[in-house]
Amino acid sequence: MPAAGIRPAPAILLVSIAIASSVMPTAWTAGVPETPRFKVDPFWPKELPNNWIMGQVGGMAVDRRDHIWVLQRPGLDTVDELGAAQTPPESQCCFAAPPVLVFDVQGNLLQSWGGPGEGFDWPKREHGIYVDKDDNVWISGAGAGDRHILKFKNDGHFLMQIGHPSADAANSMRTDILGLPAGMEVDAEAHEIYIADGYLNKRVIVYDSDKGTFKRLWGAYGNPPNDVDPGAYNPAAPPDQQFRNPVHCVHISRDGLVYVCDRMNDRMQVFTKQGKFVKEFFARPQTLGRGSVWQFAFSTDENQKFLLVADGENNVIWTLRRDDGTVVGQTGHNGRNAGQFHWVHQVVSDSQGNLYTGEVDTGKRIQKFVLQH
Repeated sequence: MPAAGIRPAPAILLVSIAIASSVMPTAWTAGVPETPRFKVDPFWPKELPNNWIMGQVGGMAVDRRDHIWVLQRPGLDTVDELGAAQTPPESQCCFAAPPVLVFDVQGNLLQSWGGPGEGFDWPKREHGIYVDKDDNVWISGAGAGDRHILKFKNDGHFLMQIGHPSADAANSMRTDILGLPAGMEVDAEAHEIYIADGYLNKRVIVYDSDKGTFKRLWGAYGNPPNDVDPGAYNPAAPPDQQFRNPVHCVHISRDGLVYVCDRMNDRMQVFTKQGKFVKEFFARPQTLGRGSVWQFAFSTDENQKFLLVADGENNVIWTLRRDDGTVVGQTGHNGRNAGQFHWVHQVVSDSQGNLYTGEVDTGKRIQKFVLQH
């Protein structure tokens, strides 16, 4: 793979990816013993109580206690999944679980809450969730009119809303509303929340996490964002100078860099906290469809040497070296069995380096992948 931030002629890049893939006789690159490897735990999580069933997994997060937070979409459950909830009941199972589900590392459900309430606008389609160091829970939505994010205490008590529902057209320069935001992360020391915004807008936007006041925003390469439709992604074309929808994730590394998932452009861009472009990585850039860079987790070693990238189009977790973006391994395969994926949408890591994944479309499940030592 080329050095980060340098994209050669597409043909050369595709050849380099192909060569990297060809030396993987198993799921992992030979000769890289430090590369993390994972094994699925087919017994995680445990069965939900109350005859509940889980829907599409919009978002996932891990808090400081290694509790795994899941934001799922009960509104997209089908009638056959909710047979017990019909009038009269059509089958023994099931009822829709609440949107927010919290598990421990053993797979036990610890708490649940969420849904419409007084004083805030619950999203039409649940998407992102993040738990900050003060145990505040942030939630975003990517349904029609979801132009805001919500802040709660970890018991579901409402604290703050940034933005509001709106049917207005995309405008990535507006700061009073968002654009179907996909995900977010809080910089606790700076009291700032970074938002991947999103399915309608094409930007990263930052607000004060205590007051909700606007701080700054930027688009791809640190440019002012532009909402013009760029047309279909073409891997043979020069790199797109703007993000494509959706801008799907934003995370901050321990060394203070901001990583952004530009999903449909098959790339991750890296910035300073002020929005200055640093470098970019590409993950299987010949991928069409819905793109290859959906979400990622940092490896838990001190230097965060690896990025574990969820690719919902190819249905694998790519392992990339963080310094130069080289693909050094993959986990999973398209399929329905334990350890396989159908539209893997989210990936998070606990403090021990174990991964947790969530699927949308008809996948509708979460899985645990245990780090192998």
